[in-house]
Amino acid sequence: MGIDNRIIRGLAVTLIVGAFGGCGETPSSSAPDPAPSENLSAEQQLMNAFAAAQPGSVIEIPAGVHEIRRSLVLDVDDVTIRGTGAGRGERDSVLTFKNQVAGAEGMLLSGDNLVLEGFAIEDTRGDALKINDSKNVIIRAVRTEWTNGPDVDNGAYGIYPVQVENLLLEECVAIGASDAGIYVGQSKNVVVRNNLARDNVAGIEIENTIDADVYENLTESNTGGILVFNMPDIPQTGERTRVFNNDVRDNNTANFAAPGTAVSGVPAGSGIMVNSNDLVEIFDNRISGHNTANIVLSSYYSANYAGQRELAPGFDPYPEGLNIYSNTFGAGGNQPDRPELEAIRVALFGAQGSLPDLIWDGAINPSHNGSLPSDRGICVDNGDAVLLDVDLLNAGANPNVDMSRYQCELPKLSAVTLPHAT
Repeated sequence: MGIDNRIIRGLAVTLIVGAFGGCGETPSSSAPDPAPSENLSAEQQLMNAFAAAQPGSVIEIPAGVHEIRRSLVLDVDDVTIRGTGAGRGERDSVLTFKNQVAGAEGMLLSGDNLVLEGFAIEDTRGDALKINDSKNVIIRAVRTEWTNGPDVDNGAYGIYPVQVENLLLEECVAIGASDAGIYVGQSKNVVVRNNLARDNVAGIEIENTIDADVYENLTESNTGGILVFNMPDIPQTGERTRVFNNDVRDNNTANFAAPGTAVSGVPAGSGIMVNSNDLVEIFDNRISGHNTANIVLSSYYSANYAGQRELAPGFDPYPEGLNIYSNTFGAGGNQPDRPELEAIRVALFGAQGSLPDLIWDGAINPSHNGSLPSDRGICVDNGDAVLLDVDLLNAGANPNVDMSRYQCELPKLSAVTLPHAT
């Protein structure tokens, strides 16, 4: 997938802060001349630009590979951070943190109306790009990568917006994160489109987020391709996520997450995975080549996340209101990454058989008396695709493929609209 390095035109800016140009103000005649910018390291010039930024600033990251050893931190509204490209060529803007000595992230940003585009962040000690508590954010054509490949010592998150309202994340690349390459958490009104995520534990993860559209992405060679999760002990409960028109393929990388983290429970070979999340629509995707299953539906109980089974009061651990239709499935389910699933595969489908395209742990809220209500069901209208209830909570005692349970209809979710972006 190519990365489109389009540059937003027509931004109204009152101050331009270039990475090689200082703050843009004219010193008084009595002030000493500033040190020539060519005498400063690229790191110091960028740190100066971040420190001097004001509403309306544009921070330009020049072409080249620039060694940065300390986190770049910004808490200002209406700022654009722009490079010349996110690739690996001499005309691209690459920030390498391989020798980072200070800070937990590569970039740590807050503020409303942020635009980030056309640069790469490599080999940070912790998360690569974190945006926190912001509104109206555009992240476009940004690459985050750990260049040594999958490794538990890599940073957890590549592109990491948290508590963001109105987010557009497009045309980005995320590689090598030990948790999620692209992670959107506790956010509202989100579009994630036209991105590439590979060699991460989770390619794209939408967690505790309300109203998200995830489409036209490519996820490959991760542990799990696209995850839609709700986790306990987080004030906001996520719902209403549409996952559509994505290419999700060959996500079989062995799980290299730190033990005890949420994604350490993701089976290798999971295409699209929904855990404890409601009102999720999965349609028109091309999903293939997953050793466990092309789609995995689970409650919180089927994975011992962080060694815990105790749940926060009010947390709903069961996935409900799932609408799955019109997806194209390829091969999968031939080598599941759980002994329980492997035993079910052999018992039901024979030594050479495969699990169906969709598997569900079968956990239902006890208040539903054993069957999902019609307005919160799991509805499957996907040709001859089969959903297997593996009955994991009863150690696989009664697995079944009774598709009559999933012949239902749910209202379609509305598209996400972003007031700040086209």
